[in-house]
Amino acid sequence: MSDIEALKKEVPPFQIFDLIPQYAAQGFIDPERIDLLKWAGVYPQRPQEDGFLMMRVRVPTAEFSSATLREVANIAEEYGRGFLDVTDRQAFQFHWLTIDKIPQIFERLEPLGLHPKGACGDTVRAVIASPLAGLDAREIIDVRPLALAMEGTLTGNPDFQDLPRKFKMSITAVPELEGIHMINDIGFLAHRVNGEIGFDVWVGGGLGAVAHLAKRLGVFIRPEEVVEVGQAITAAYRDHGYRQNRKKSRLKFLLKDLGVEKFREIVENDYLGRKLQDGPAAPVARFGGNDVLGINPQADGLNYVVVATTVGRIDPLKARRLAELADRFGKGVLRTTAFQNMVIPHVSTENLTALTEELAAINLAPKTTIRGTTIACTGNQFCRLALTETKARTSALVDHLEPLTLAMDVPFTINLTGCSNACTRYQVADLGFMGANRTDKDGTVHEVYNVHLAGSIGQAQRTGTKLKGAVHAEQLNAYTEAVLEDFQANKQPGESFVEYADRVGHERFAPDAVLAIREMVNA
Repeated sequence: MSDIEALKKEVPPFQIFDLIPQYAAQGFIDPERIDLLKWAGVYPQRPQEDGFLMMRVRVPTAEFSSATLREVANIAEEYGRGFLDVTDRQAFQFHWLTIDKIPQIFERLEPLGLHPKGACGDTVRAVIASPLAGLDAREIIDVRPLALAMEGTLTGNPDFQDLPRKFKMSITAVPELEGIHMINDIGFLAHRVNGEIGFDVWVGGGLGAVAHLAKRLGVFIRPEEVVEVGQAITAAYRDHGYRQNRKKSRLKFLLKDLGVEKFREIVENDYLGRKLQDGPAAPVARFGGNDVLGINPQADGLNYVVVATTVGRIDPLKARRLAELADRFGKGVLRTTAFQNMVIPHVSTENLTALTEELAAINLAPKTTIRGTTIACTGNQFCRLALTETKARTSALVDHLEPLTLAMDVPFTINLTGCSNACTRYQVADLGFMGANRTDKDGTVHEVYNVHLAGSIGQAQRTGTKLKGAVHAEQLNAYTEAVLEDFQANKQPGESFVEYADRVGHERFAPDAVLAIREMVNA
């Protein structure tokens, strides 16, 4: 049994909420129980010895009011030195917090409907709800009530506070546009079969150092079954998942050993007490690894506007300005997406030009470029596990590349992460960069990035090819620019990068080869 498993048996993880006021009063955290802070969405921040903390806060159904965003901005400013991030699980993240202030932050979050409980730790994380829910005309059913019911049933539930590892869920009703289910432990996709609305269910997705894409459970369930089935699958994982080796404790490893058919049998016989209806697959999203960017029509004649944040970082001043624009041009509500972007819905067509101009003035324009399709993790600025810097470097990469990619007729995904844990899913991007360290013979340590090419949670449904060699941090812009130039110069109309890379061969994009050619051209 691992140390964390022993700790969870000694102290029920959600008991951390009873301990935090004590730690706040004394000004320090019991080092023996510091790992339990994750169940409250709190982690030690790098360097850990300085005592600063980072916190993730769940946003149920990914929807919140402009007043909520203002208060979130105030919290970031008052307690977190003005740092505010939107994560790729639709959450908000603060930095530079101290333990004595955590109870105050909890008190301010509670009336907003935002929750740190279960934002991290070996429990049910935030349920990713489609940011298009109740908006897009292509939607099968508004999934927000189901996502909220799932949150209320599973997230923060003591029955699921001690899972073998973290457990992630998603639910969407626009499957031809969104593919996020491929990398979640459970993914629900609404579609119609013979005129009836139901859900295709996928299980066992997860990335990390060993990536597995989800597999179909092979069922078609009615909307009223979604929460029950979600609870049954979670309970089956709780009771049957592996706990000896944390590196092999996610549901994906249990599925690999049991097979989907056997796992479905366990869920049906031992947890549901009935057989589930068989069903076909839902439609496939060709570009499922991207947000639906830019300005899009709603079913009611209004529009929703996707705001590209640039790798998820948005300072309090911009956040308050965004809240003001949601009030002026929308209905005072906003949403977060699973790609570190934000949405202002309910905008009339006659207000689109004015809103776009206002957003452009604060560098939050609804661009359909790589600014909206590039994500980056926290990196070694704050994360104890990261080996490389990420946010600033990737932001600079976007600034460099965006003018060169305005004419592309297909989206292009760049995912950059500071270590192998895949917090920003480097294995399923057109270009995925995984941070690492390389040491020279003289002992000099360099930040480098391994390249994973042409992965996709869209139509291709595969992890990328790990290329030989690595890109040094100072070569990141040059390498990525060369790959994009090659793609744009030689692609066929409408051809995706995945299709292009398969046609010309993945070895064409090996870092050493690409950079050598670039040096020759520039010589």
